[in-house]
Amino acid sequence: MLVELLVENFAVIERVRVRFHNGLNVLTGETGSGKSMIVDALALLFGGRASADMVRSEAVRARIAGIFGAPHDGAFTMVLEQAGIELEEDELLVEREILASGKSRAFVASRPVTAALLRDLAPFLGDIHGQHDQQLLFSGESQREMLDSAGGTDLSKVAAIYREWRATSTELEELEQLERDSLRMTSLWTYQRQEIEACAPKPGEDAELEAESRLLSNVARLREHSTAAYDALYDDEKSALGQLKIATRNLEDLSKIVNDLDEEVAALKQATIAINEVSYAVRDYSGKLEADPARLDAVETRLAKIANLKRNYGATIENVLSFLEELKGDIEKVENADEHRAEVERKRGRLASEFENAAVAVTTMRRKAADDLAKMVQTELGALAMKGTVLKIVLEPAAWSEAGADRVEFLISANAGEEPRPLNRVASGGELSRIALALKTCATGARKSDGAPRTLVFDEVDAGVGGGAAEAVGRRLKKLAGASQVLCVTHLPQIASFGDHHYSVDKREVQGRTVAEIEELAGDARTQEIGRMLSGARVTPEALKHAEQLIRAGSGGS
Repeated sequence: MLVELLVENFAVIERVRVRFHNGLNVLTGETGSGKSMIVDALALLFGGRASADMVRSEAVRARIAGIFGAPHDGAFTMVLEQAGIELEEDELLVEREILASGKSRAFVASRPVTAALLRDLAPFLGDIHGQHDQQLLFSGESQREMLDSAGGTDLSKVAAIYREWRATSTELEELEQLERDSLRMTSLWTYQRQEIEACAPKPGEDAELEAESRLLSNVARLREHSTAAYDALYDDEKSALGQLKIATRNLEDLSKIVNDLDEEVAALKQATIAINEVSYAVRDYSGKLEADPARLDAVETRLAKIANLKRNYGATIENVLSFLEELKGDIEKVENADEHRAEVERKRGRLASEFENAAVAVTTMRRKAADDLAKMVQTELGALAMKGTVLKIVLEPAAWSEAGADRVEFLISANAGEEPRPLNRVASGGELSRIALALKTCATGARKSDGAPRTLVFDEVDAGVGGGAAEAVGRRLKKLAGASQVLCVTHLPQIASFGDHHYSVDKREVQGRTVAEIEELAGDARTQEIGRMLSGARVTPEALKHAEQLIRAGSGGS
């Protein structure tokens, strides 16, 4: 349940901090006072979409924080653990920030999380029901989901089989398309494979051939430079070796007179040895250089073939070889297409049979759930001043999907003797509000929780309701609050009088700016508010007396 809610810089709310309680919490106020903003703020904690419009003018960010009683639910704990969050206390802090740029951030137990995680946690914490949700009752998909939720229908098996069957059907379609193109494509693929295999390039071969081509193309130049180097080092009249020998003899003569140059003489002798070795190496290299026009032509021809392959099939030899492997795989698929297609068809047929069996089981569960739900809702509607209303939940065959093979439709007859018809054709606004409340009451009544109660939020569920029907709605909300915490935004005094806790939302002007505030009412303040709801801006003594009567009746009603 929701223990405390903090809202800062959200729309016209500057800062509101309010504690909520068990039972039925009602929020009232003038039209446009900001009652629904509390609901909108709570929706963000349940993973709702955020936008920059939600941030109060001139504020840097809006912040919503809620403290919830943590449910003692294994699935809830698992969701937290998968997100790396360990629940240390019986309360859970959920926060949402919206920046003026429109970006938002979410936190659970003070740790950053995604909005998707908030949506995963929401079913364990609470549920918001507003007028938009009433419109969803017209949707066949929403009606099916409501029926499955009320009946606890497990769709995991039928959904898994459907996904596998659908994937197999897609694979079969691709195989059939491949077969239709096989003659043209096989001819092309075979030609491409033969072209690559005939050349048979090897990884790195092009780099080696390019180095050899450079060598063969520059034999004369290489020989010229190597000969010149050999002459300069060894063979020329003034070669480096000859000059070094002269220098060595002169230093040796000097060293006979003084001993200070022994190291220098040794260094020159070592240099002489080094120059000799380099000279012999250059001579040998030059001797090996021979022009080979035939080999150069062969290398250039080979490089041209490899370049052609790279131009057509990949930027590198490795890419070309990878493309060859793909070709072989495609050709093998075509060659084995008949056998493979037969295997896929057998698999698809098996999955179709499994899906039909699973879908029949789901349909059976839905039929039972439909009977049970229809009876419970009719009973609830009788207590909501719609006695004699007939709800019929019809199941008809539909296209296969992850939800099975049923189309679900809720049919209603609000008057005796009339044939049940679709909701959007017979239900008025007030009737639809009560039908939605009855469905919510039945679904929630079936839920047994060993942990903290969930928070059920009703945003003006009393739209189109008045008189005795309003009192009946109040009694149902009171009953619902016996198992779960209920927050109800209402404009009807008959409903507000059933509240265990009453909050007033009001707007006032502070320094030229509108500010929304919320206050918990008790005693005379609560009587005054319900009196205002009865008589308008001018609260008469008669209205106050009537308000006291409503509060007494509401506190004793259930």
